[in-house]
Amino acid sequence: MIWQNALSNSPEHTAISVVEGLGLTLVLMILIWDMFVPLGRLLGRLMEDHPRTIWAYSVNLAGSLAGIWLFVLLSALGLPPVVWFAFAAALLVGLMVVVETDRQRTMNLALAAGLVLLSWCAGRKPGSLEVCWSPYQKLVLYQADPQAEGLNGIGDYQLNVNNTGYQALIDLNERHVTAHPERYPEELRGLSQYDLPFLFHPRPQTALLVGAGTGNDAAGALRHGVEQITAVEIDPAIIALGRRYHPERPYDSPKVKLVNDDARAFFATTQDRFDVIVFGLLDSHTTTVMTNARLDHYVYTEESLAHARSLLADGGIMVLSFEAQKPYVADRMASVLRDAFGTEPIHFRVPPTPYGWGGLIFVVGNEAAVRHQIAASPRLAAQIDRWQQEQPVTLSGTTRIATDDWPYIYLDRPRIPFLYFLLTGLLAVLMVRGIAQMGLSELAANWDRAHWHFFFLGAAFMLLEVQNISKAAVVLGNTWSVNAVIISGILAMVLLANLLVARWPSIPPWPVYIGLCGTCLVNYGLDLSQFAFLPYATKAVIVGSLTSLPMLFSGIIFIQSFTSVTHKNQALGANLIGALVGGLLQSVTFVTGIRALLVIVIGLYLAALVTRSRRSAVAEPGPAPKAGSPSSRRLRERESQVA
Repeated sequence: MIWQNALSNSPEHTAISVVEGLGLTLVLMILIWDMFVPLGRLLGRLMEDHPRTIWAYSVNLAGSLAGIWLFVLLSALGLPPVVWFAFAAALLVGLMVVVETDRQRTMNLALAAGLVLLSWCAGRKPGSLEVCWSPYQKLVLYQADPQAEGLNGIGDYQLNVNNTGYQALIDLNERHVTAHPERYPEELRGLSQYDLPFLFHPRPQTALLVGAGTGNDAAGALRHGVEQITAVEIDPAIIALGRRYHPERPYDSPKVKLVNDDARAFFATTQDRFDVIVFGLLDSHTTTVMTNARLDHYVYTEESLAHARSLLADGGIMVLSFEAQKPYVADRMASVLRDAFGTEPIHFRVPPTPYGWGGLIFVVGNEAAVRHQIAASPRLAAQIDRWQQEQPVTLSGTTRIATDDWPYIYLDRPRIPFLYFLLTGLLAVLMVRGIAQMGLSELAANWDRAHWHFFFLGAAFMLLEVQNISKAAVVLGNTWSVNAVIISGILAMVLLANLLVARWPSIPPWPVYIGLCGTCLVNYGLDLSQFAFLPYATKAVIVGSLTSLPMLFSGIIFIQSFTSVTHKNQALGANLIGALVGGLLQSVTFVTGIRALLVIVIGLYLAALVTRSRRSAVAEPGPAPKAGSPSSRRLRERESQVA
């Protein structure tokens, strides 16, 4: 959490915190495991018993595709958890009717109803003005308390994200500030972090604000007479809250054009040029490195900032604000700006005050104009000098900068964080527990060639999916809707593969493996960002086709093997375990970069080729048994045996 100091100088305190966190994580993993194991066993049995493997698997994929777009609908509508859980409960009720006994059904219906009730309680926040559920996060708005200490007393309203302070909505209108001298120190009047960017330019007429939030930066631009303001914010719910609650109503001004988009995607599509570009504390609000799918990762890469520089008008400046608590993060930001602009950025840290939550500020661009503006304002020059003396920021210039291939701004150097190994250990404990719980020790100890084949297919597919999402994010933007489209494209490619194998079951394997490895190599050598300037629909088709084509070959390989294997439930289990290992393997990108995943993917598919059964795939049998037939009754009897 960027606004709370989570650092500790006590090894004992750190160890206790880590153990507590790992313990809670293990409990959560066990709960998730116990919820999904019965569903997994049911799926395996249905696949094993169904006479038409490709048809059954395709229906399962179609259900996943429908689930993705139900997710899109619920997210777009901003519906609370109670609605999500109600939909989930309704789907589970349908499953209960098909496969459960009366006793099981009664118990599970009661549990589902209890879950829906609990989700309603969890979605409420006493004392809040409004609770919103955006496609990205939980947003809670509070009335700020001027008497509160620390950040809670700053601004008129406070916006929390996922139960942590995120933004303050501050009224810095001159009349309001002058009327409350006890709250707003006179020496900082007109020098807030939201005023500074427009003091560094002699005549700012156009401004681009990325990470515009609820409107503090836009209000600052309006106070300084900027005529054309483009405010880019990725979260539509934050924009809506800014419209309704910001005291200065900046988003109501005809001078402000609101854009709901990812900053990187906007850089690639806009044709405008700007006197001032402001990065307004744009971050995902955490200093963790435990994920490679961050909203802000690709905004601060060398390629992104070079593109942003190209959007500056003659004499333009860029002001980048960032809450860099760790020295290497500050050094990385300074280094990437230096490389993009060719000069060392002016930098200073603004502390939290009633005028804003503060942050580390970098100024680059027309350095001569910036220094002239500072020199021409004794108050501004004196205040910057005071900030630099009171909170000096040391920059070594040695930290590796972030790039599109290695976008990890919160990692000090290329390495796999130790916490990853601890979490891997937890997963191993969970796996051993599950094997013992289900009495599968003998099976686990005697994996044969087919098990390893499906294991390698699962691991490779998971890594290929991570690669697709990462590459597409650079070109299309890292928004929730883009990710939904990418995942839908992957599922559509697998469905197409099923269709091809159903039509031509004896497709030779070698051309498919060659096509898979070949398309992976093409993606490895191709810089997809070169398509970013194209119209959205055009580049979506091009990027989607290039990244999804390996999925087509992968899908053909999987379904050919799946139709011919004897124990489909075991094969599916091995495939899912492989996907789990593939999810862990993605951590190597912290060392190698993202593009190297494709080399690992090729290696895993070659391992799958080596362990592939020598039997050729078989054609689909005849139609499924009709309801009421003896085989249909046997199928229902098997389904009712789910744990």
